[in-house]
Amino acid sequence: MTDSTAKGAAMKVDSDLIRQLAELLDASNLSEIEVEDGDRRIRVARTLSAAPVHFSAPPAAAAAAPAAPAAVAVESAADHPGAVKSPMVGTVYLSAEPGAAPFIAEGTQVQAGDTLLIVEAMKVMNPITAPRAGRVAQLLVENAQPIEFDQPLVIIE
Repeated sequence: MTDSTAKGAAMKVDSDLIRQLAELLDASNLSEIEVEDGDRRIRVARTLSAAPVHFSAPPAAAAAAPAAPAAVAVESAADHPGAVKSPMVGTVYLSAEPGAAPFIAEGTQVQAGDTLLIVEAMKVMNPITAPRAGRVAQLLVENAQPIEFDQPLVIIE
């Protein structure tokens, strides 16, 4: 086959082979399979969904009463008028790079627009900035912590 015919030739898809490969994926619980025959290669893949995992608290932790005040503190932080909440799901970073000084600490004075922290979402670093000037009264997250949408991150007073 010459180079010009290789460019113009369309790949012939063997739908029976693809169906057989898909059935093999199901039968063997694989997530992908690839078959190569000369210069022809077919890859069949599927996305496996993780089964929900349910955790139950150990009996001693379930009986512990101090967990209730912590829940109340988080709820009150979410309702605080100076709460800066996450605009996305991701991982929070308190500094620009590992080993660098954090952007803020409790007691830090900030101006509107100052970077408070970074949220990584889908390999993109998103700076979270102060909506107004004030003092960082409380830092509610730790470095490299996974966070949820609308989770309170910082309280500025």
